[in-house]
Order: sequence, then C-alpha cells, then structure tokens
Amino acid sequence: MKKLTVVAIALLFCLLGASAHAQQFDAAFGISTLTSSGPTTVNGLFFPSARGGTYPGFSADFLVHHRFGLEGEMSWRASQTLYGGYEPYRPIFYSFNAIWAPRLGKSLTAEVMGGIGGEDLRFYGFLNCSAFFGCTTYASSNHFMGDFGGGLRAYVWHNAFVRPEARVYFINNNAEFSSGRVVRYGLSLGYSFGGR
Repeated sequence: MKKLTVVAIALLFCLLGASAHAQQFDAAFGISTLTSSGPTTVNGLFFPSARGGTYPGFSADFLVHHRFGLEGEMSWRASQTLYGGYEPYRPIFYSFNAIWAPRLGKSLTAEVMGGIGGEDLRFYGFLNCSAFFGCTTYASSNHFMGDFGGGLRAYVWHNAFVRPEARVYFINNNAEFSSGRVVRYGLSLGYSFGGR
C-alpha cells in the first residue's frame, strides 16, 4: 500500500504542475462500493463475486481545452476480506482516462470519461522478496482493464462540489472471480481550482 501511495502522490504533484497551464484542475475524495455478478462454481471450482465492501478513493483531473482533459483515479477496499472464505485479500483499482466535463448549469457539471487502468489483487499471508522492491507480506495478481463512467458535480459552496458517480470496469483475464465486469458506484467530495 505504501508504494501505491507514493505513486498516487507523485501523480497528484504532476497533475498540480500541469494545472498551472490548464483551465481547470479538480481533486476529489470519495467512498464507493462494488457490484458484479454472483458467485459461480465451474467443474467443482468455486469463483466468488467481486461485489460488496467499502472502497475509499481519490481522483484528480485537469481540463485543458473546451472542457476536455485527463483524469486519474484510484480506489481500494478499506479492509481485507476472505477470498472464497479462506484467504485474506484486498483489490485495488486504478485508471487513467480522457474526460469531458460539459456544464449543465451555473452549479451543475456532468462528467463522461473512459480509459485504461488495472486491478491489483493483493493476497496476504505470503512473504515475497525481490532485489528491486524489497519484501512484502502479500502476493499480487495484476490485471489490465478498460473503464468508462461518469458523474454529476453539484457545486454546493463556491468551488466545492458533491459528485455521485459510477464506473464500469472491464477486467481482462479476471480468473479469480466469477466475472470480469465490475461496477463501482459512490459519492465524492471535491474542489475545483481555476475557473469552473
């Protein structure tokens, strides 16, 4: 988790630096949950569902030209849960998207986005050591994913906004679960820097 935090902070500083030349920079923190198809059993093997849990996360975007721009986000399960009832694990989702944020009114802005990212499944109880990364107490299973989604920013006080949002993740080779399609939905609180 520490390495992902360092990467996320580095991404945030890059976005902050780029925002000096952008028309608008937005940052938000939110809470969400997942939904997916139910668990299945195939040839005697049990595949659990990826649904449920509380997922804190953060996102940042900058709008460069005509309300178009770039967006990055990361969310993770707040607590470990048991995979198939036996093994503790935690999923982490991250993505980099193109975003379009048209104004719908004085205090309302829509968001439509799509892009690519990944799912990092961390299974705990393993000691992994490498010369480059050091030692960790988990094993990771990483999957490429595509995503799209949207939200609706309601500016409630100056440049502060509340955003209900939803994302659909299409996870490649998500063999650990019953489906490669996962929907994340929730609510974020954020702030817009620059003109909105």
